[in-house]
Amino acid sequence: MALTVFNGTMQKFGAPDTIIRQYQHWSVLLRPAQLTLGALVLVAHEPVFAFSELSSASFSELHQVTREVDSALKNAFGYDKLNYLMLMMVDPDVHFHVIPRYEAARSFNGQDFFDAGWPGVPNFSQVNQTDHVINQLIIDHITKHWKPTL
Repeated sequence: MALTVFNGTMQKFGAPDTIIRQYQHWSVLLRPAQLTLGALVLVAHEPVFAFSELSSASFSELHQVTREVDSALKNAFGYDKLNYLMLMMVDPDVHFHVIPRYEAARSFNGQDFFDAGWPGVPNFSQVNQTDHVINQLIIDHITKHWKPTL
């Protein structure tokens, strides 16, 4: 399924270029500012601004999506913990920041990626510097490890 219209949150996070996987009710995008290696954004397609307003179908599909996200990131980067943060303070569309957490630095494509907030909450003020090329390599690496559950 390929969306042709992207909500504002998806556009802010680089859609369509950063889309890793699309579902009927959700899209998984690479977070261009890599807070930690493999940081993603999980965005609902429905035009609602509160989690409780999502349809039953969206909630049902969320189970499959999170299983696949968890597995892909674990296989791709071996995270120590995985945080799903629904902040929605700036971007109103329902979405989660999916932040893999690492006790120690992870190396990818010759670059070390750090988790500045470990072992506490993610530190959104410090990101690992990447560019379009590195981000695309991260997308490709995650995609290679994506195994649909259905």
